Amino acid sequence: MWAVLPGEVALAVCLVAGVRIPGAVLLGAEALVVGVLALEVYVMWPLYAVRRRAGDTRREAALSAVRAVVPVAVRRLLVHELRALHSLGLWVLRRRHRIPEGARPFSYTEPQTGIMWTFVFVSVVETVVLALVIPWPLVHAILLVVDVYGIVIVLALQAACVTRPHLVEADGSLRLRYGALFDLRVPAAVIAAARVDRRFPGGGLVRIDEDGTLDLAVGSQTTVTVELTEPVEFVRPLGRRGSARTLRFHADDPRAAVAALVRPPPTPTAPHRPALAPPLTPERTAPSSTPGPPA
Repeated sequence: MWAVLPGEVALAVCLVAGVRIPGAVLLGAEALVVGVLALEVYVMWPLYAVRRRAGDTRREAALSAVRAVVPVAVRRLLVHELRALHSLGLWVLRRRHRIPEGARPFSYTEPQTGIMWTFVFVSVVETVVLALVIPWPLVHAILLVVDVYGIVIVLALQAACVTRPHLVEADGSLRLRYGALFDLRVPAAVIAAARVDRRFPGGGLVRIDEDGTLDLAVGSQTTVTVELTEPVEFVRPLGRRGSARTLRFHADDPRAAVAALVRPPPTPTAPHRPALAPPLTPERTAPSSTPGPPA
């Protein structure tokens, strides 16, 4: 599947560009694509049938069959893309994604905002230039769709980071996020210390050292370091798992984030009970002085 589908796309591009391809090559390529699709159905249908006999609904059985065949990296990329597009709608509506009551949000987009808008500007200029240069209407239409979709995805990635900030919840727990690509929850009980610590690690978005230090960098920098009493597990953007005992991440206001982490959680207070009034004693009443009937 990984070889045939990209080959089919390349073949379609050649046909659109006007390259003459022998009929036997076209027939063989189409037969190969149909064979791959038939193989996928042949593999997934027994898995679907087994799950249906086990009592799953059609949706659950179909998802189970897809998970068994489609690689986890492909599934996660598709889910990330859908979540990013959903975040774009939240951004337009000026809303944020699932911030519970009492939680304090901390943004982290400042180092990358300029880069993202530069990407958008370059993509717009590229779209206009290609529209003026390419003379073939069909090729122009295809590239226009691809370029516009690329601009939307860049905006969606930035929107996902804006609408999904880091959170320090009311109980002192920490939730680290990077858009729709990364989400790590850290219970308050395992947070030992936090400090402002600006670093410039190398590597990609999520980087784990040999000593168990996780770097969640934005714009190739981190500003907060959190020490844990025990390792926490996390899932990388493409599905690989890892664990870390030290967390480094970026926050636009690192001092406020550290202050929220080291602040002890509020202790529950006993409900206020009003003081009991002294027992009431019956009052003695004077005998009735109502005059009797006249003699």
